[in-house]
Amino acid sequence: MVYRIYVEKKQPFAHEAHALKDDLCGLLGIEALTDLRILNRYDVENIDPELFEQCKKTVFSEPQLDTVTEEPPADGISFAVEYLPGQFDQRANSAEECIQIISKAERPTVRSAKVYVLYGNLSDSDLAAIQKYVINPVEARLASAEKPETLKVEYTVPTTVQTLDGFRQLDEDGLRRFLADYALAMDLDDLRFCRDYFTSEKRDPTITEIRMIDTYWSDHCRHTTFLTTIDGVQFEDALLQKAYEDYLQTREQLGRTNPQNLMDIATLAAKYLRRQGLLEKLDESEEINACTVKMDVQIEGKTEPWLLLFKNETHNHPTEIEPFGGAATCIGGAIRDPLSGRSYVYAAMRVTGAADPTVDVSQTMEGKLPQRKIVTTAAAGYSSYGNQIGLATGQVDEIYHPGYAAKRMEIGAVIAAAPAENVRRERPQPSDKVILLGGRTGRDGCGGATGSSKSHNIQSLESCGAEVQKGNAPEERKLQRLFRNPKASRLIKRCNDFGAGGVSVAIGELADGLDIDLNAVPKKYEGLDGTELAISESQERMAVVVAQEDVQAFCELAKAENLEATVVATVKQDPYLTMSWNGNTIVNLSREFLNSNGAEKHITIAPQAPQPFEKQLPADFQSGLRALVQDLNICSKRGLSERFDSTIGAGTVLMPFGGTYQKTPIQAMVHKISVEDKDTSTCSFLSWGYNPFISEKSPYHGAYLAVIESVSKLIATGACFEDVYLTFQEYFEKPKQDPARWGKPLAALLGAFEAQKQLKIAAIGGKDSMSGSFEQLDVPPTLVSFAVTTGTVDQVISPEFKQAGHRVVLLQPQYDENGLPVTESLLQTFQTVTDLVRSKKAAAVYTPTYGGVAEAIFKMTMGNRIGFTFDASVDLSVLFAYHYGAFVVELTSDDEVGVLLGTTVSPLQLKWGEKAVDLEELYALYENKLEDVFPCNQVGKTSTDADQETVENFSYPAQTRRGPKIQQTKPRVLIPVFPGTNCEYDTAKALAAAGAQPEIFVINNLTADAVSQSVRLFAEKIEQSQIIFIPGGFSGGDEPDGSGKFITAFFRNPEISQAVTDLLEARDGLMGGICNGFQALIKLGLVPYGKIVQTDEHCPTLTYNTIGRHQSKLVRTRVASNQSPWMMHTEVGQVFTVPISHGEGRFIAEPELIRQLAQNGQILTQYVDLQGQATMDIAFNPNGSFCAIEGITSPDGRVFGKMGHSERVGTGLYQNVDGCYDMGLFRSAVEYFSL
Repeated sequence: MVYRIYVEKKQPFAHEAHALKDDLCGLLGIEALTDLRILNRYDVENIDPELFEQCKKTVFSEPQLDTVTEEPPADGISFAVEYLPGQFDQRANSAEECIQIISKAERPTVRSAKVYVLYGNLSDSDLAAIQKYVINPVEARLASAEKPETLKVEYTVPTTVQTLDGFRQLDEDGLRRFLADYALAMDLDDLRFCRDYFTSEKRDPTITEIRMIDTYWSDHCRHTTFLTTIDGVQFEDALLQKAYEDYLQTREQLGRTNPQNLMDIATLAAKYLRRQGLLEKLDESEEINACTVKMDVQIEGKTEPWLLLFKNETHNHPTEIEPFGGAATCIGGAIRDPLSGRSYVYAAMRVTGAADPTVDVSQTMEGKLPQRKIVTTAAAGYSSYGNQIGLATGQVDEIYHPGYAAKRMEIGAVIAAAPAENVRRERPQPSDKVILLGGRTGRDGCGGATGSSKSHNIQSLESCGAEVQKGNAPEERKLQRLFRNPKASRLIKRCNDFGAGGVSVAIGELADGLDIDLNAVPKKYEGLDGTELAISESQERMAVVVAQEDVQAFCELAKAENLEATVVATVKQDPYLTMSWNGNTIVNLSREFLNSNGAEKHITIAPQAPQPFEKQLPADFQSGLRALVQDLNICSKRGLSERFDSTIGAGTVLMPFGGTYQKTPIQAMVHKISVEDKDTSTCSFLSWGYNPFISEKSPYHGAYLAVIESVSKLIATGACFEDVYLTFQEYFEKPKQDPARWGKPLAALLGAFEAQKQLKIAAIGGKDSMSGSFEQLDVPPTLVSFAVTTGTVDQVISPEFKQAGHRVVLLQPQYDENGLPVTESLLQTFQTVTDLVRSKKAAAVYTPTYGGVAEAIFKMTMGNRIGFTFDASVDLSVLFAYHYGAFVVELTSDDEVGVLLGTTVSPLQLKWGEKAVDLEELYALYENKLEDVFPCNQVGKTSTDADQETVENFSYPAQTRRGPKIQQTKPRVLIPVFPGTNCEYDTAKALAAAGAQPEIFVINNLTADAVSQSVRLFAEKIEQSQIIFIPGGFSGGDEPDGSGKFITAFFRNPEISQAVTDLLEARDGLMGGICNGFQALIKLGLVPYGKIVQTDEHCPTLTYNTIGRHQSKLVRTRVASNQSPWMMHTEVGQVFTVPISHGEGRFIAEPELIRQLAQNGQILTQYVDLQGQATMDIAFNPNGSFCAIEGITSPDGRVFGKMGHSERVGTGLYQNVDGCYDMGLFRSAVEYFSL
């Protein structure tokens, strides 16, 4: 029987519905819409009626927030939306897993849909416009209102794949028709090459082979555009010709005789510098993972050899057509490259390209999603995925240019590390086994590589739906945990991630000879044929090669991390890639043929001469500044950036925005190397550079200056110009056979080549995407340079002005006749800046980029609200022109260096001669430009907020302290890890540093038996422990529609509930929870009641932030009560700065309960402003918590929950935001057991 319910947020908490109504009325102009409601519909099958009733108020809803009905609203105009078959539904999946944890039986089947109810005198065209806005046909569809008889899907189970009889006999016309009929990405030459190969093999191909070859040779997988042979180049100017001749001479010096192509130009500098004896730390191997360099890591006084890995990845095409899933799998794919190198990915940067998102939706091109929809939904997708897997996103920026309306640019750049001894690299040998690890295979992503390799038009977009993958972040987190385990990583000989091409590429590239059993590939559902199994790009899968004798050990380690691991292939001597399915061989291709990458392509290129790209100077100082701060490429992106977790991992050296007010954006992200259980002073730096408005005029200059910009940002952040490495993102229009269009990537690569040779640093990796075209529109010539190096935390400097009364100077290199920095002068400038930073004579450094010196000075003022007076000698060209490779330096000494720009002052203004502009005015213009797109200041009022503008500071000092019945010198702490938990490493490290014995316990829910065993073992572990600590994360992806439900379902098991009661009541033990842990504790009733209870509508809870998005920043919290044993090292009234990162952190409770909590001393901490006053101001109380409450306790204080991540502490962190960070929580807990 199928059960159906509808769940709706109560009116004060219906933020999603309110926001959508605002969009529909404001953006689409549907003025007739008077109201809108959103309900989540759940259909559930294979569940007992009693269990279903129990789950209504524990899994599917919360009594405090939701109403549950069995019938939809009878009024209004309603329609329902559901995911397309085959698309991953996190909400339904998490509901199934939650119910299984409660029942400890087989999982039920859950299907979810979203029901929209519209009110008003709406026309048919209004309804059509609304449905078009909320339904992306690539991933979703209108759902039937009828309840189905069953949720079971009857699949037609295929048994064979088609053999393409007559393929070898196709003539030229036949090949052309075949190309069109099968919508292949390859061209006619490739298809002819295939025909000739199968003629030599004396057989016709299967459809699987054709589809696989099309994927294998796609531009996305095998860079076929970059590998096209250049037959000749015709130049219009001397600069490009000279660079090309230098390239030819360098080839000659290296003795290279291979064909000239773009790939050769892109990689030649690294080969040349390597031959010169440079790039000493480059780690070379046969594996195709991420860029890898060797480094020494200082760990508690010892030097250890480690590997640093970094990678940039794009997902332009998928994000364009399905922004959430496309962007999510962009970061997922980026992560899995260094992960396949057996490293732990700890930080990320996001750089994207879009057209103006503020334009009216009516201006959207036919066949396209509105830019606003793309940028906001992509940000939600990327941040959702990155936040869930525990990745600190240290820098987020978006580049705006009209050309990106052709196709969005979505780049994720990640950085990772591993001890060198954990990485084993061996060539696979016959009899070695290939294990498929992680997620199961579905239709999602079939054809993604080929779709990403095409330029698109309106018609082609209609058939791309299956090409978009859906990410499953909790599964990715499990993979990260497994690969961090040295016992597992040392068993792996070689590894590949499942990206473009699926099984055919991920497994197919591991060895020359392979036998792949497609019947062994785990499936999400039945009905997949051999072709789909071969090329599906379902995410969160890894292919690892292990020796036959190590298979069982590896699979056991995977099982311990709640991961499926299946042997799917065997390495063989014969260099053929063979796939079998249902007893038939459906693929049998020689390695030589596959590695040919198709027919050789040829092109003659004719790059155009560079055009002038100097900036036009403003008419006057005041109007110039006002225009500058509202420029889309300069204005505030804080509302975008703050939805990305920037502090997880407890390794963030610089926050994305610095100063007391957290407003000055950093120019490079800096993170401590992630060491699991010890402290290090070694950190990594990562920066980026690119200006589309230079590149569109001269791709050569754009690429050259991108390199300069990325490196200068490292220097401006305190790094030394030593052991700097690069990786490039190339993104260009589809070049077709047009010599001028080919000239753009050629010119850009020549510019980058010259920059690398001049600076003696190399791009050791990169990613090219050559399909940035839609109809007649092209993306701007794009070469983004990412620069990487390492250093120590004491070398880092941040860009916000530190104090009034300091001189500020401009240090800049000489520029040649082409407008480029003279290398010797640039290197001397780098050294001068480094010397000033090392000698502490520089308080702040900023390298001018898109907005020149004016942008630099303006942004440096923001963090600490310090004004600036320009020197009389400074003219408008100094302020507003480009100055790449220059540095604005705030000096603390009297050294005579550079050109004096002016002086920092207390008055909050920018003054130039007799003209002055109020900085408050500029700050408002700066932040308001994108406020409607990426809100950071505005917040919708609800009736529950009305009387809370003035908030009381609660105070309850501890009177006495009582110890436990049984003392323990080194208390044992049990830390459960659920699917979606991501703060366990930080929590365990903080507890161990405080003297506790932490134990991480992974909850296994692969089967009903595994759930039962996890419950039993966890209950036993509680009996052996003194503390339970529930760490932060996104249990079950914060689904179904609410946080902590996965955890609460587990703790409500009678065995565990009884063990918790015994710990707290019989043994005086402690419990704690931060973020997701707090959400679980409050929904169990452990706070504020001190025991597990059935909550009702009168109980407090945590719900969605009033701003309607994730919030990540540093907040100030005041100690309201220190009676808890966890707070022994604090005093009431003390203010601590703490990282937050959550979307559901808003504490709500009835006024009488809050008064009672305050009287009992159960209000732990409150959000406060700079004066230490509790507040409802979103700048300080980011989620709109009632009475600014951040944390609460049980009546006796032994159970606490708080939103702020007090475990994210360490030496050298958050250097650009002053504050006291360590509350001594964990020290206090340990010392409690000695009272």
